[in-house]
Amino acid sequence: MQRLTSRLRRRLDGERGATAVMFALLLVPMLGFAAIAVDVGALYAERARLQVGADAAAIAVAQDCSRGNCGDMLATAQALIAANDTEGTAAQPVLSSDPLSVTVTGGTPQEHWFAPVIGHDSTRVSATATVGWGGPSQGTAVLPLTFSWCSFKAQTGGGLPSGTTVRTIYLTKSASAEASCTGPSGNVVPGGFGYVQSDPGTCEVTSAIDGQMYSSTGNTPPSDCSPANFAEWTGQTVLLPIFDEFGEGGANGWYRVYGYAAFRLTGYHFGGQYSSNPKPCGGNERCVTGYFTRFVELSDAWNYSPDAPQLGSSILRLIR
Repeated sequence: MQRLTSRLRRRLDGERGATAVMFALLLVPMLGFAAIAVDVGALYAERARLQVGADAAAIAVAQDCSRGNCGDMLATAQALIAANDTEGTAAQPVLSSDPLSVTVTGGTPQEHWFAPVIGHDSTRVSATATVGWGGPSQGTAVLPLTFSWCSFKAQTGGGLPSGTTVRTIYLTKSASAEASCTGPSGNVVPGGFGYVQSDPGTCEVTSAIDGQMYSSTGNTPPSDCSPANFAEWTGQTVLLPIFDEFGEGGANGWYRVYGYAAFRLTGYHFGGQYSSNPKPCGGNERCVTGYFTRFVELSDAWNYSPDAPQLGSSILRLIR
């Protein structure tokens, strides 16, 4: 019995030794799998944070450039990347003219938890974002109004908007002070006041450069609009179509879209309940107050083209 017990003990000791050897042999691949599961996952998480920073940095630099002054691009990019990743650093942003865009690249070292066991202490993580911009080429304006290219030039001195002086701009029917911008009857489109037909069921209007918008007849805004639609945008900047050609009259009257300008709306009078307080004009006059300005639009409601007329407004898009 004692002999059998000794033999069994020796056998168990041998198996324990074999187990230890097997464990030692498997330890390295196990650590390798841990490196893949933990360290590679950490790399993806770090790159996601860095990508958010690169996107934000590219948008910020593009906003400055689209306004006509890129400023210190590296400082702008570094500030946005560091705000999303404290150890992230930005390379010098790269401008391109074809297409008009800026590319920002950020990088950061990512320390590993398990990979040092197999000889990898850290990995350099990078992320790149490219933002393009240009003038609006088509989109949806939040108000069904249009102004003539002639009126735009008169208000801006024939160039890009630069000031913040509030002025009263009369719609075409009331534009006696700008008679050179209207037709012989005092209105470019007989029967029209400068309102355009809105999209069905909305107070918005979708159009495109070189396309036609049709006149909405009557001396008040289209029937789908309410006073609240105009009150909502008072004090804000909106993109409005600028027309350079027009024709016919009444319900068949049309305006050709030349481009889109950003207008800071401060007041309006369209008759009846469609008036701000105080009214900027009275009686049968129809007018808005505000000023054309430089503006960057980030909404997906607009497309851009490098060839679109530059009227002070720009559309930005992440393109890579």
